[in-house]
Amino acid sequence: MNSFIKKKSTAISLVLIGITLVILFLMGSNIICPCGTVKMWEGDVWNGENSQHLTDWYTLSHLAHGFIFFWLLHVFFKKKSFEWRLVVAIFIEAVWEIIENSQWIIERYRATTSSQDYNGDSIVNSMVDLLACWVGFLLAKRFPTWVSIAVIIFMELIALYFIRDNLTLNVVMLFSPIQAIKDWQMAAPH
Repeated sequence: MNSFIKKKSTAISLVLIGITLVILFLMGSNIICPCGTVKMWEGDVWNGENSQHLTDWYTLSHLAHGFIFFWLLHVFFKKKSFEWRLVVAIFIEAVWEIIENSQWIIERYRATTSSQDYNGDSIVNSMVDLLACWVGFLLAKRFPTWVSIAVIIFMELIALYFIRDNLTLNVVMLFSPIQAIKDWQMAAPH
């Protein structure tokens, strides 16, 4: 029975990812980078190819989402099965991918963050972001809480050091922009 439930939650999660793909396509998101190539990694956050390839610095944020969703769902829905919580986490991440790629959020990022050339995510990038969340959720189940917290802090510090941005700053700048942070980010060498 447990194997059936695991297969069912995996199937539902994959269907959610598929639905997200279709919605992003209908919203006009690029399938791949308009440059015509698909790179495994795009590390330059200052060009229009950011978030257009498979992975980038912001993949760390989506991995962190998985850790965060695991712990929040564990705390608030302790009596629900792990599989149910996984499906809910993928659903939340899928909704975020759709919202993140709406014209309103794209314009908001351009206006309030250092992401002046942000064009939204390509569909392949969004799919990898969803998988990164899934991986983060699975890792959080295996790691002790202190390891999960350490991993999130490490990822935040690495991104902060290399690109002057991370999940924390991204949330701050999206909901309550601070000009001093934007100025500091824009002063980064690029």
